[in-house]
Amino acid sequence: MKELKILAVIATLVGITYYGIEPYAHHVMHPEVKAADFTFSDLKNVDTKLAGNVTNGQVLVEANCIACHAIEKAGHPAMMPNADAAASYGVVPPDLSHAGRMYDKNYLANFIFDPVSAMHLSHKYPVGGTKTFPMPSYNWMTGQEIMDVVAYLQSISPKVKEGSEANKASFEAACGRCHSMKYGQLEATTPVDTIKTYMGATPPDLSQYIKSRGEHYLHGFINDPQVLLAGTSMPRVGLNEKAQEEVIAYMEETGDRKKAEREATGINVMIYTFIFAMLAYLWKRKIWSEVH
Repeated sequence: MKELKILAVIATLVGITYYGIEPYAHHVMHPEVKAADFTFSDLKNVDTKLAGNVTNGQVLVEANCIACHAIEKAGHPAMMPNADAAASYGVVPPDLSHAGRMYDKNYLANFIFDPVSAMHLSHKYPVGGTKTFPMPSYNWMTGQEIMDVVAYLQSISPKVKEGSEANKASFEAACGRCHSMKYGQLEATTPVDTIKTYMGATPPDLSQYIKSRGEHYLHGFINDPQVLLAGTSMPRVGLNEKAQEEVIAYMEETGDRKKAEREATGINVMIYTFIFAMLAYLWKRKIWSEVH
């Protein structure tokens, strides 16, 4: 009987702690954020229902983009080495080969129209401020012209084999300019000193972020960093849902290769604990039966 009273007291204290403190910790100190918005519904500067013209898009891209951006898949190599490009712009401009495959069409079109607004970086590059974002706004283009550019980028996107190949390609294109992945032997294309000056801090190596942050956090953070870390210099990346899943899958493949083994071990530990508890209970009954 005494043991049951002790158990009741412990259960009551645990219940008070869980139902009293836990909701405060999760809903007040760390409120639940809304689900990732892969439609980027807040971006409405460009009518993305317009059908793009690939031929005109190619003309516009070659006239306005390849001076800074490589498009290796279309035969346009980078105009300068990564170190020189980073020194000029603050960060290595991305190769646009995979842009049409990875980025949401609405985001991509509105990014061309106004990069700072699309990336949610107005706090870092305010209108009239001293800092200027390296890529200019192309808001002088008509909506049709912007959609022509988007159509061209989509048309040249390479076919990537599903699985590890696509996961790595998406990570390198979306994250590899700023972030290293030591466990995957990938080094950021922008030199550390340059990116630190540009961002205000050194972007972290992402090798263990799948463990330290978790998949749920990463989905929300990549989709819109400002929601979870207001004031951060990391931009909203604009990945479509499939590309974002590939990025996180690569982080898991690289940083948590033994996930399946670890989870299987956890089940075995639980089974062992249950068996041990039963044996302990039977042993306790045998010993205390002599006293009672």
